[in-house]
Amino acid sequence: MDFSSLVLMEREKDTNLFLKELGSYEVGEGAVYVRKLYCIDGEVNLYFDTNKDVEEWEYSAIFDLFDTEAFAERGYTIEDKDDDYNPTWIVKFPYDNEHEIMADKINELCDIIDETMEKVFKDIEDKKEEYI
Repeated sequence: MDFSSLVLMEREKDTNLFLKELGSYEVGEGAVYVRKLYCIDGEVNLYFDTNKDVEEWEYSAIFDLFDTEAFAERGYTIEDKDDDYNPTWIVKFPYDNEHEIMADKINELCDIIDETMEKVFKDIEDKKEEYI
């Protein structure tokens, strides 16, 4: 699926209800992995996954070999969300009112996601026997 933009919504902390749109951002290829994007109390939460169903052995291999440091070294907080059907991560970072700054951050994240997902799928290609 081709994406042209992602919309950032503000959510209310206690009720989780959407309050308003904070911005719409033109994005690149990595956006196909993004599942959720919202802001609560000035913190942006971006959820992404593998964009396809994976086998059980792939699930473990992907979590083991996924490069979370690629996010951390650029100042993003990333955590595993291991209760979903496919490997999923949440990236968190502060919201900025400046549209261009947010566009740059979201696009940087889409690029990192795209690169790390391509790398992890390549890295697990010959690992099936290790994870069965």
